[in-house]
Amino acid sequence: MTQRAQTILAGDIRTASRLMRDLDDRMPGAIDDLKALYPHTGKGYIIGITGNPGAGKSTLVDALISAYRGQGLRVGVVAVDPTSPFSGGAILGDRIRMQRHALDEGVFVRSLATRGHLGGLSRSTFDVVCVLDAMGYDRILIETVGVGQDEIEVMRTAHTSVVVTVPGLGDDIQALKAGLLEIADVLVVNKSDREGADRAVRDLMHMLELRHHGGGVASHTVEIVKTVASLALREGSGVPELVTAIDRHRAESWEGEAGRERMRARAAAHLADLVKGLLSDRVEAAMAARGGLGEIAAQVADRREDPYSAAESIAASI
Repeated sequence: MTQRAQTILAGDIRTASRLMRDLDDRMPGAIDDLKALYPHTGKGYIIGITGNPGAGKSTLVDALISAYRGQGLRVGVVAVDPTSPFSGGAILGDRIRMQRHALDEGVFVRSLATRGHLGGLSRSTFDVVCVLDAMGYDRILIETVGVGQDEIEVMRTAHTSVVVTVPGLGDDIQALKAGLLEIADVLVVNKSDREGADRAVRDLMHMLELRHHGGGVASHTVEIVKTVASLALREGSGVPELVTAIDRHRAESWEGEAGRERMRARAAAHLADLVKGLLSDRVEAAMAARGGLGEIAAQVADRREDPYSAAESIAASI
């Protein structure tokens, strides 16, 4: 075992933060530490929070932190923010919304930028989750960027996928059945003190019925919970009911043979993503050896080389 991995397992937060940064920056040696930590994972329960932009996901995560801390559980949060395609930067603003937990030693919040990675997650999300898991965090919350229906990777990474929407979206509720509805283990209608909350619940129930009768996967019941996350844990927030729904899904889907099958499916998806990532790195290196993508593209644009031969040449060199 590496020295850094031993230090992290001993509970050193600062060392863990440096490893997460190195994993995100893909620094040499960081993967060796992750390999050493991996046998110590598998105890934390991972909850993905996804949904429409502006649905109040960060506020809901903040409320869930309070609920789990009230149960005496340690909570890790991975908040993924979009990277600007122009500046390359990211606001990483979710930490601002969770400042009231900043001095709580039982809470760790890590913000990540997508860096152009599709699917609502950063490429290093699963790696950071592994570090938090190895450190003994009981609940690990992943909040995605809220890019809409492309966030299928949440289902692969999380044990329970919570899809958040709000009243008054109209046709956007219909659009859920084409994407986010398919990955939901628990559906949340947040800001349910607004007009139209009951209608949103009815619409979602109708969508679930259509999915069930249309031959969609329905291995478990998808619960719908109304919340007002801005109330935190006060009466009428619906957050305790959401925690109960998540726990119920955990009991239904992650115990016995069904749970083992889901774990194998998660491992297969993770392996596939790792292989794709390694191949992508090798493709970038192969293109760099030929002068970079710009130079290769210039040759294709000038008809000095056809794109098919160029692609085959790059693939053959990795």
